Amino acid sequence: MDIKPTVLIIEDEDAICNFISAILTSNGYQVVKAKTGKEGLSMFTSHVPDIILLDLGLPDIDGLEILKNIRQWSKTPVIVVSARGHEREKVAALDFGADDYIVKPFGTSELLARIRTAMRHSPQSAAAETLGEEKVTIGKLEIDYNKRVVYKAGERIHLTPIEYKLLVLLSKNAGKVLTHDFIIREIWGVYTDESHTLRVNMANIRRKIEANPGAPQYILTEMGVGYRMVEELDEG
Repeated sequence: MDIKPTVLIIEDEDAICNFISAILTSNGYQVVKAKTGKEGLSMFTSHVPDIILLDLGLPDIDGLEILKNIRQWSKTPVIVVSARGHEREKVAALDFGADDYIVKPFGTSELLARIRTAMRHSPQSAAAETLGEEKVTIGKLEIDYNKRVVYKAGERIHLTPIEYKLLVLLSKNAGKVLTHDFIIREIWGVYTDESHTLRVNMANIRRKIEANPGAPQYILTEMGVGYRMVEELDEG
């Protein structure tokens, strides 16, 4: 099974949330849902979605405040989905860092097109897919960025979405030491402390791609600094 792009829907109306979720699920997306702003922020940190669909009229925190909070520490694409159709609301949302604004009600095709566009122009997408090669091969490891799949010696390696994002980040910076803080900022956000989660995910990745996780060949540890993925495998 391919690693599907993850969409976080922050929407308190069940009917609309279920409608959007059904559309996305049937079109190859993985969906996580939150009914409040507080829950949405928590799920954003824990799931690290590829894109967020954000309603402005939430029961606890105004959607614009959620948007401002997210933009303080993340560049993840955000599409505001709201019944508020005034130009003032749209401009405010875009000024606060929204990537797009779609007004309820909307059609299936329009929603999917907006999502594709936002993801295509996102910094994460540009770094992993549009800038540079479509795939990379290091030793027996192959990462296909377009298909979002990883192989080792021709066999499919099953990674979680976060593990895949970590591997992409390291592979696109092969040969460079990436500090713990840099990796955490790129994957989880600036103002989060996910050092333990990072170590756990790195251990899981190594268990899946390394012949001997205790003596890794692909992802090296720079003690006290961070991690570095090799540019080519030393066979000697």
